[in-house]
Amino acid sequence: MIRFDDVVKRFGSHTVLDHLDFSVDRGDKVTLIGPSGSGKTTILRLLMTLETVSDGVIWVDGKPLTHEYRGTRLVPAKEKSLREARKNIGMVFQQFNLFPNMTVLQNITEAPVHVLGQTRDQAVQQAKVLLDMVGLSDKESAHPHQLSGGQQQRVAIARCLAMSPQVMLLDEVTSALDPELVDGVLAVLRDIATSTDITMLIVTHEMRFAREVSDRVLMFDAGRIAEEGPPEQIFEDPREERTREFLKAVL
Repeated sequence: MIRFDDVVKRFGSHTVLDHLDFSVDRGDKVTLIGPSGSGKTTILRLLMTLETVSDGVIWVDGKPLTHEYRGTRLVPAKEKSLREARKNIGMVFQQFNLFPNMTVLQNITEAPVHVLGQTRDQAVQQAKVLLDMVGLSDKESAHPHQLSGGQQQRVAIARCLAMSPQVMLLDEVTSALDPELVDGVLAVLRDIATSTDITMLIVTHEMRFAREVSDRVLMFDAGRIAEEGPPEQIFEDPREERTREFLKAVL
């Protein structure tokens, strides 16, 4: 479903991703762990086309994400191609990024109507189902400032799902929350991971959550994969000293 093919990302003279190769199968839940600055969030931002690759090609569902074919050559994609590719990918950010002037229901229905072309009735019906799923069916008329951080993040998750993405990206979605609100958000994500076939790429410091939902865990260090494997192996018997050091620090 996702393939990074010799991807390099530089910011000025600083190389954040260093000739990165990895793939994620359709429906898999893959968690990226590692120290801050190791390139994890940059991977998600590249998939959302919020950043452009310096070199290499990213493929999603067999098609080049950041490039398009001109004859037989791959060239950087124009904005129209990027917009189309983005429709299949949803991201939930650390900060909730809800529209403060809109109600919860409006926040969830806006993109399906204007981007996917759904009717307002279709979008509202779907939003109500999603709000029920995330435990917020009584908050559809509320504005973001009337919600706790955990409730705002659950709205952001519902908004992401409203676009019916094939790929869901989660970027430290609990890091801005008070500790007592974290479990509610993780419970919603656990349900999505176990009950849907959405491909999920997860950046998190919640190691228990990573262990529970992941098919595979990738340990990143300095823009490269230091180690990868099933969660049982990574968390119980890591092979690399760098992975052992990192887990000792965070567990």
